[in-house]
Order: sequence, then C-alpha cells, then structure tokens
Amino acid sequence: MVLAMVFSLWPAAARAGAATVVPVGRAVGIKLFSDGVVVVGTSEVVTEGGRENPAKACGLREGDIITHINSTEVDTIEEVTAMLQQLEGESMSIRAIRDDRTLHLTARGVFCPADSSYKLGALIRDSMAGIGTVTYYCPETGAFGALGHGINDVDTQLLMPMESGAILPARVSGVQKGRMGAPGQLKGVFSAEPALGELEANTASGVFGTLSAGSELGGLAVETAERTQVKAGDATILSNVSGDAVEEYAIRILKVYPASAAADGRDFLIEVTDRRLLEATGGIVQGMSGSPIMQNGRLVGAVTHVLVDDPTRGYGIFIGNMLNAAG
Repeated sequence: MVLAMVFSLWPAAARAGAATVVPVGRAVGIKLFSDGVVVVGTSEVVTEGGRENPAKACGLREGDIITHINSTEVDTIEEVTAMLQQLEGESMSIRAIRDDRTLHLTARGVFCPADSSYKLGALIRDSMAGIGTVTYYCPETGAFGALGHGINDVDTQLLMPMESGAILPARVSGVQKGRMGAPGQLKGVFSAEPALGELEANTASGVFGTLSAGSELGGLAVETAERTQVKAGDATILSNVSGDAVEEYAIRILKVYPASAAADGRDFLIEVTDRRLLEATGGIVQGMSGSPIMQNGRLVGAVTHVLVDDPTRGYGIFIGNMLNAAG
C-alpha cells in the first residue's frame, strides 16, 4: 500500500542525539476487547412474578467492571450469559471493580419467559471498534502510538479496561463534515485480518502496542520535540481523510498551555488553516485523533479533541506525554 505523503518541512535525517520516531497519520481500524465486562446500565427483567432488577438490587452500578462470577473469570457477554444459564437462578458471587476498588456482591439471575433464559438485568459491553489514526512508530522496535487519548466506553465515558486489541488496515470511504455544534467524523471500512499490530495498553494519553512482523506504515524518522520547543505559530498535521492517502495540511498552534494547566490531552490549542482540509472535513473530525502535528521539522504531538462550537479548532497532546504513557 503506497501512502501519498508530503515531507516539505522534514529533514532528510534526524539530528544526532535526538529521540526519533516515524510520524504516520494513517487511519486504521481499532478493536479493543475488555478485561472483564463493563456495566453500562441496568434494566428490569419481566418475570412471571413481575418486574425485577437483580443487578441493581445487588448493588451493581453503571461503570462497574464484572471480572468473576463464582470465582470463574468472565471477559465476554457470552461467558456471562452461559454462567447465568448454568446456575439457573441459584445464588452467585460477583467480583467487580469500581474506582480501582474490588467489590464482592451476591445476586441471583431471574427467569425471563419471553426468551426462556435467566438474566441478571445488567447491560454489559465487552468490546469496542472504530476508526482512529496512528501517530508514530519506532522503526527499530515496532512500537507504535495512536489516538492521543484513551478509548472510553461510549455510555459511561470511563476508560475501557483492556485485555487485548489490534489495529487493522482501513480505508476512509467518506466524511461527515463538522459544523458548529455537531462534530463530524471519518467513515471507513476495515479488515478483520491481517492485523497491522497488537494493542498492549489503553491509557488516557493514547493506545499503544507493537506492529506485526511485515507491517509497513512508511515514512521517515524525525526528531521528537521537547515541550519548550513547541511554540505558537505555523505547523502542519499529517492526516488520512480519503482512501488510504496520508497528506500534510497547514494548521496554526494558537496557544501552548503550561504543564500545570494542561489536562486530558489538551496541551495546546490548534486551528486548521488549510483550505483543502476545511473543504473536505470542515476542520477536525472524529477519526482524525492521533494525526501527528509537525513544527520546524519535529514531531511535536498529536490531534486529540475538536471544539464542538468551532470544528476548525481543537487540541493537541505533547508527543512527550504520549511517549511517557507508552512506558
């Protein structure tokens, strides 16, 4: 796969002694499987004796992570469902995590005659998938970083606990343009196999992992910038908003926040100035998170958020914060 990249601001070789990585900007499919199952809500179960909500009654809440039932580890919806049918309404112990604390609860599944199955009344999620952008990779180790922010559950907004995951080949098939009050998004399709790389961590500063043997993302190695080297002024981003072509677009860094004031991937404020990107997307859209930000030939960070009231503006995270989170 050939990537159409523009390197007009990049040096042919990184300066000696500087940490170097390869900026990417390629859209990929991202799949994440949770470590345990996430409770995204509870629901009443219609039984022969009336409506019951055993999940709520035993103390489960939205955001709890169920890890074990009767000492058996559960990571999927299918495993939880199978356990409920095996127990047939018998008392069971539930081990769950809430705010980094372990809870031990007791519950009973109830029989639902509508589909002849036992239910707990917990709405649960065990995986997520979507389109995101790879920020960088290390050509020596294959280590990569993407998104610049964590993958949060869409209902609870909490960071998804990760057991496994992967990045997959993707192609951007369309764009829903952003407009005031309505963030846009990249629309794309991705293949289940072969995986480009395996995910190893889901953190507040991005997702990280290692490329699979033979995976090719292209690009040239550049220096990574120190926080003090990032200044308000002209910059560029690398982004993939059509097909599989990665292109360079002009932006401005409007404001760099001091470390004491920055939080959650909002280290500096950016504005899209490139007419081509504005016409194609309206500015920053979902799926562009992770697009590398270049300034003065260095990789300074990645796009993370869009301002809902102004899609031409958004935030970026310092590359140093991503590298620190990658360990």
